[in-house]
Amino acid sequence: MRNPVVEEIKKSPLQIRDCGLADYRQILQLQQLLREKRQQDKIPNTVLIVEHPAVITLGARQSYNKLLAGREVLAHKHIEVVDVRRGGGTTAHNPGQLVFYPILHLQQFGLGAGEYIRKLEAIGAELLEQLDVHSTRRKGAPGLWVGTRKIASVGVRISRQTSYHGMAINIQNDLSIFDFIVPCGLNNVEMTSVLKETGKHNSMTQIKKELAKLLTKHFSADQI
Repeated sequence: MRNPVVEEIKKSPLQIRDCGLADYRQILQLQQLLREKRQQDKIPNTVLIVEHPAVITLGARQSYNKLLAGREVLAHKHIEVVDVRRGGGTTAHNPGQLVFYPILHLQQFGLGAGEYIRKLEAIGAELLEQLDVHSTRRKGAPGLWVGTRKIASVGVRISRQTSYHGMAINIQNDLSIFDFIVPCGLNNVEMTSVLKETGKHNSMTQIKKELAKLLTKHFSADQI
């Protein structure tokens, strides 16, 4: 017998939440709560858009996690370090970086893990094109690159066909935070941002609106 509530949720539009500037641990807890609700079809597909205070996160693969400063040193500089169970290695977040976390039932879109990561990269690349930055993918190194410089990182986890964690795009954040890590476990990687590439400051509010349009285009109910 069909459950009309479940059917309505599956067909409902994508929900997008702008979480503003929010603590990483609080957003991680929210992701986990939403993931459980999405697995039970209690909520529709949802995306959180957020900026974080300075934080370094370590991924599930220990060999990819490389800090270049001790945790005490980082704490003194007011940079939190958080261990998380997601793909990818060490990365960093701070204000001026755009982060988005899709909580999606991937089976509805017919996406496997690799295809889903490529979809996130495509969304990020489209957004960057709107900001006059041309980015490319690199085989074996998820994320987006401007020449040899990395501008966006991807780290996801999929549990019972439901995604969480996501993508971070450097817009106009302080890139010196990356001096304390080996980004994604890749040695000698230079990080860049939209500001560094173009010299232009942008409205984060407007960029979030443009991202929301792209997310709706790629992950709306019409695509299921």
